Amino acid sequence: MSDSSIRQVGPKAAQKAIYYAIRSRRPVFLWGPPGIGKSELVQAIGDASDREVIDVRLALWEPTDIKGIPYFDSNANTMTWAPPAELPTDPNSTAIIFLDELNSAPPAVQAAAYQLILNRRVGTYKLPDGVDIVAAGNRDGDKGVTFRMPAPLANRFVHLEMKVDFDDWQDWATLNKIHPDVVGYCGFAKQDLYDFDPKSSSKSFATPRSWTFVSDLLQDKDIDNDTLTTLVSGAIGDGLAVKFMAHRKIAGKLPRAEDILDGKVKELKVKEVSAKYSLTVSLCYELKERADKGVKDWTKMSDRFFRFMMDNFETELVVMGAKTALTNYDLPLDATKMESFDEFHKRFGKYVLSAME
Repeated sequence: MSDSSIRQVGPKAAQKAIYYAIRSRRPVFLWGPPGIGKSELVQAIGDASDREVIDVRLALWEPTDIKGIPYFDSNANTMTWAPPAELPTDPNSTAIIFLDELNSAPPAVQAAAYQLILNRRVGTYKLPDGVDIVAAGNRDGDKGVTFRMPAPLANRFVHLEMKVDFDDWQDWATLNKIHPDVVGYCGFAKQDLYDFDPKSSSKSFATPRSWTFVSDLLQDKDIDNDTLTTLVSGAIGDGLAVKFMAHRKIAGKLPRAEDILDGKVKELKVKEVSAKYSLTVSLCYELKERADKGVKDWTKMSDRFFRFMMDNFETELVVMGAKTALTNYDLPLDATKMESFDEFHKRFGKYVLSAME
């Protein structure tokens, strides 16, 4: 499937579309390049609706894994089929079966899957009425192993093509506490969030998934800088690793978010914009953590949060910090008790409201 053959949507729009398609009992095929979060999106839908997601990697399956294996029933004196263990047999099941890498599966496996999708049964196995199907795969030009999907099978799906959307990723990253240096760097260099070129011979490239790997690496406080650079390069590629490690060096000179919220630091001496992105994220993380803990004088800390941003950050960063605090985290801000809020609303209110739309 080519990039231009279908409208592209970001993760949030794709999640909403899949939700409504499932509600209409229509199977969905989610197309997209590697590493952009297709699997995570389906799992998020399952979590939000309290439904089990059965993740089936069809590229690793044989036709009998779907259809089951025949055996002789001596009591009935006939051949019958043993149903597949991975598929739900509880008649009350409301699971979502996620057929990942469907178009990477050999044609014989796709044919077995076709029966399951088209007829909701294969052999003697029948899908419970409450079970829904979502499938996913890479596009033909994404440098992966793919087999052309038969037209009758393709016509059975509602097709969505997913793209990387920075705003969606930033919301997800701040909710999942991706390392501030990763969110900060990608906020400054948005084009580096996704750097996959199917024509390149490089084995490492930047995707939302590989940036998550980098975030995980940064959690190890004992790792030395040379080893970290080597591992980051192995995750996102040499060129971006050099740029990212340079960003980290500058970000290392920033004041602690704790000291800013405690009123010990009021002026930012580091002027590099990329570092300010990291500090914005760190401030949001610290503010949320203190709100979750019910720390005393939290309103004063939130006032210092807005005051510091207004005094030291560019408009885009103020909006980013406010949007994260107000929308993503839904923090209990009491504007009537915050000395800086009237000024913040006057200077930046319209920009924050526009960003929230």
